[in-house]
Amino acid sequence: MSRNGLISSLRRLINGEEPLETRSPSPFERLRPRMNDIIGDGGILKEVVQPGEGPPVPENASVLIHYSGFLEYSDQPFETTTHLKYPQMMKLGRDVTLAGLELGLLTMKKGEFSRFLLQPQYAYGEMGCPPFIPTAAVVLYEVQILDYLDSGQVDDFITMSLEQQNTVPMSTLLEVVNTLRSFGNRFFNQNRYYNAKDRYKQAMTLLGNRGTQSDLEKERIKTALLPLYLNISLAELRLERPHKALKYGNKALEIDSANTKALFRCGQAYLELHEYASAHCCLTSAQAQKPFDSDINNLLRKVTMCYKDSLDKEKDLYSKMFRELKGSVKM
Repeated sequence: MSRNGLISSLRRLINGEEPLETRSPSPFERLRPRMNDIIGDGGILKEVVQPGEGPPVPENASVLIHYSGFLEYSDQPFETTTHLKYPQMMKLGRDVTLAGLELGLLTMKKGEFSRFLLQPQYAYGEMGCPPFIPTAAVVLYEVQILDYLDSGQVDDFITMSLEQQNTVPMSTLLEVVNTLRSFGNRFFNQNRYYNAKDRYKQAMTLLGNRGTQSDLEKERIKTALLPLYLNISLAELRLERPHKALKYGNKALEIDSANTKALFRCGQAYLELHEYASAHCCLTSAQAQKPFDSDINNLLRKVTMCYKDSLDKEKDLYSKMFRELKGSVKM
């Protein structure tokens, strides 16, 4: 994440490389004129370095962020997440412990990179946090919103009774389901397959709990279930549970019998189960629809080789049994 020259400026000030007249204001004092007061009391100042897109972060959301915290005369952060490939998804109101940082996040949009100057009452207070944060410290946070999910909406929906859930618009249910699927995708990309599967199944359960449905609602539910079945199937494959992967792959095929991803998932599961004929059937059906798909073609070649080896071994076994039987008859 770019620091836009701030830390190098601090280093020049500390080393005395700038003229005395430019060092009279402190580094944070020089920042303040470029910043906006977001709550009106001067306690949280904000500078947008890179604007984001879309609506701001909603209350009680879960945010995926990179952040670094700095003291005024330090060119190294006292805490940072920029070294993490997968920063933790943080729930507002629970995981974000600084009031100023949480209030600042609520002003940000997806993709935005901003700086926040926090007075002690919105940061670590008069006591500080020894040994890293001195007493009554003003701190600077650089924050980039990578993504956020409206988990507050999910929390509210899940706390409802089944009767209440069935009274909300279908569009709200689908928003909740999409958020849960997004959570699952985040976990999957971090190789946390159990967590991913649990989120997908939670979304699947909410769809299954929907009460009286019109024909249109039934179709919308099927459309929402299809990617969930496919994702659960893939998670089960990663967890080396091909029987369960096959179960959800077949559920996807019940919705769309020509779905190439579902056929591919079933082909993978059958291969793991050494059911080569069934794997070959699924993959040839997928190949018929996507003849130039490298994943399908590569797996089909592997299945064909395994199937041939299996038939050869079976043939050898029968030949051996026949020879032994023939020998015993002669005796």
